[in-house]
Amino acid sequence: MPDFIYLASQSPRRRQLLEQIGVRHELLLPNAAGDVAEDAEAIEVALAGEAPRDYVQRVTGLKLDAAVARLARRGLPAAPVLCSDTTVALGTQILGKPEDAADAARILALLSGQEHEVLTAVALQSGDQRFTALSMSSVRFAPMSPAQIAAYVATGEPMGKAGAYGIQGAAAIHVAHLSGSYTGIMGLPLYETAGLLRQAGWPL
Repeated sequence: MPDFIYLASQSPRRRQLLEQIGVRHELLLPNAAGDVAEDAEAIEVALAGEAPRDYVQRVTGLKLDAAVARLARRGLPAAPVLCSDTTVALGTQILGKPEDAADAARILALLSGQEHEVLTAVALQSGDQRFTALSMSSVRFAPMSPAQIAAYVATGEPMGKAGAYGIQGAAAIHVAHLSGSYTGIMGLPLYETAGLLRQAGWPL
């Protein structure tokens, strides 16, 4: 067993969470110089009528497929590959990453005063074995005024985040209640991730 894993994610929060539990990792990202171009955004397109739970697990599997192919194509040393994807759901409505500031404000207005679900799927490929897990958490936002939403959007924090917020950032002042996995809401549920690593024989 190698002494590191590959993390196929650009999220600095996922890197920090792996570091928190002492897992050494290397990034395995798409579109490196000299490699085949990959349309990473196309993977995240939801299918018509797709349930949030099915969506996040399907996308994570596709991201892991792409990462495993990337590893083989680049001829890098063999090691387990970890992928994760997070989505926010208001009922059956999937709230992804905002397209711009106006879209971020729209999403936050939907979440204001409401309870929503945060689903994070994790998948680990070790050799020919694949291990998967799903973390499901609930978050309730206090009512937010248009001025509060505008102030938060102005920080730039909502961009690039499912549901247009980061639980570990300034949005925390609007979170009235949460249940489930705090690290799952951040983007990498450590309990589930540790379980997958143990299944693959990783010493924790």
